[in-house]
Amino acid sequence: MTSQVHDGDGLVLRVDRGAALVEVTPPGHEGAGAAGEAVHLTWGGGILAAAASNPEAVPCTGDRVTWRRWPDGRATIERVHPRTTLVARAESSGKTSARQPLAANVDVVAVVEALVPDPDERRVARLLSLAWASGAQPVVLLTKADLEPDAGAVAGRVVPGAPCPVHAVSVVTGQGLDEVRALVADGRVMALLGASGVGKSSLLNALAGDDLMRVRSLRGDGKGRHTTVTRELHRVAGGGAVIDSPGLRAVGLADAEGVGLAFADVTDLAAGCRFTDCRHTGEPGCAVLAAVEAGDLDPARLDDWRRLSAEGRRQEIRRDARLRAEQNRQWRVRARALRRSYRARP
Repeated sequence: MTSQVHDGDGLVLRVDRGAALVEVTPPGHEGAGAAGEAVHLTWGGGILAAAASNPEAVPCTGDRVTWRRWPDGRATIERVHPRTTLVARAESSGKTSARQPLAANVDVVAVVEALVPDPDERRVARLLSLAWASGAQPVVLLTKADLEPDAGAVAGRVVPGAPCPVHAVSVVTGQGLDEVRALVADGRVMALLGASGVGKSSLLNALAGDDLMRVRSLRGDGKGRHTTVTRELHRVAGGGAVIDSPGLRAVGLADAEGVGLAFADVTDLAAGCRFTDCRHTGEPGCAVLAAVEAGDLDPARLDDWRRLSAEGRRQEIRRDARLRAEQNRQWRVRARALRRSYRARP
């Protein structure tokens, strides 16, 4: 640690195993736009104790933290400040109900998908559900628009009835970049979510005005190549910041909160069903099935809504069960301590 580094608060730029790269705020310059020295800090005892029972307590990119330098020269993260927003997915192992934090305190979550060669509608719907559940503003960025002559039509198919802004973007021609820059104006933070090769790193470089992230040329089939290996926050022109991330292969939903918002077209139709608890599987007076029969709703989209809603509800039930079990464990510990205190009385 250098003499310029002081105890205080900082911003997590990148998380490694058991440690993080933290932008340490200079004393007297606290604030969302303040920038300081980037230092590597390890987890403190408080973080390790909290993470033992709650994996979500571990710092993630975008977290505001309090750190401390000890007399022996060690520097540790001691506390994670309350998060305003949190992008989190279910643990990919499927063996735990805990969520895996991806990015914290972001203002915008951008779902990035390439218009060519074959945009994945299901992946966009899943990532949008994740984005809506974060509490931040969702937006869809459809990249490589210079390679698709009818970007508007493809966008309507990929994001049907989108309840959020959708922008066709090209880093080659500059199309849509002004709209994206506006998303990170005035110190706002945007997280990029998407698969490998959809153009996230190229988009970050365009926003930063520099080659922050190494990118590789398109393959012969028009797909990009994976380059990002860590989830990291980068300052960009205009004072904002962008969190780039590795391509997400497995994106489990941690709850069903964002599904209804990502499928606003289905949710709006459901409001017209005869029964408030309609499951849209054959009940009389079902407005959703009527829309499918009339050709106003794609059956595949209804199937996606059913599948993601069920997945989110299952995870919510598992998490509630884990929280109840942890609460019961804490009560048992307290009860044992109380019994010991009574026995120790004269």
